[in-house]
Amino acid sequence: MSLPPPRGVLRPQIPEAQFQHQRHAPCAELNNWIEHFWFVAWDVQDAEATEQTTLPHPNVHLVIEQGEARIWGVQTDRFTRRLHGKQSVFGIKFRAGGFYHWLGQPVASIHNQQCAVPANIASAAEKLTAAVSDKQPFSALCLLAEQMFLSLLPQIPNADPALPLLQQIMQDIVAQPELNSVEDLQKRYGIHKRQLQRLFQQYVGVSPKWVIQRYRLHEAIARIQSGDSKDWAALALELGYFDQAHFVRAFRVLTGMTPVAYQQTLLQK
Repeated sequence: MSLPPPRGVLRPQIPEAQFQHQRHAPCAELNNWIEHFWFVAWDVQDAEATEQTTLPHPNVHLVIEQGEARIWGVQTDRFTRRLHGKQSVFGIKFRAGGFYHWLGQPVASIHNQQCAVPANIASAAEKLTAAVSDKQPFSALCLLAEQMFLSLLPQIPNADPALPLLQQIMQDIVAQPELNSVEDLQKRYGIHKRQLQRLFQQYVGVSPKWVIQRYRLHEAIARIQSGDSKDWAALALELGYFDQAHFVRAFRVLTGMTPVAYQQTLLQK
């Protein structure tokens, strides 16, 4: 299954010789729990290191780096990594809501945290970590990860009506830009605001408002990267902001710069 282009990477123009990013979708049986496997590698030997900044998504990751596996809860701030030397990282991006049953507690409990791998998937993580340390190719790592998690699926309850509902809401937030507020979700699904908040705190780890705002800013960044962003006021209204000033403020808080300043950085070599 093909994956859409990655979103939230502020510097997509880093030369391929210095930075590689691969992704692979899981098999259909894991689709409700895993969004994709990923691998990044860099070889930056210049006098000055290169920085890569990514913006947060409402997903939990299992990250294997330098011989250690860790769980990353949803991070609410942008993540900047100084790329220097030669290194690689393998990860599993769980679908929003898809890590709840592995974690065994509300996903909000690991919000903005890195933590140890839960005991119920520790054995799989150890085998994956050994394979990463052995520098096995990305395709082999994906196949091993699939086999590991397929063997763990019996741990997950067969019937959980809340998870399909949550994932349908998440899909609609991404696909339907007109869903700009929690109130819009309430009307669409007939769910009380507090129920929505509890659902998201338990399964996703952040509020529905946060999810909506982040995806709208991801859309704004994609528009700027494609060159389709000349009318800032119109874009702000389309994305559900009260006015251009509110949009610019939210954009600056997340990226550290205004939309115009970010647009200018894309023109620099």
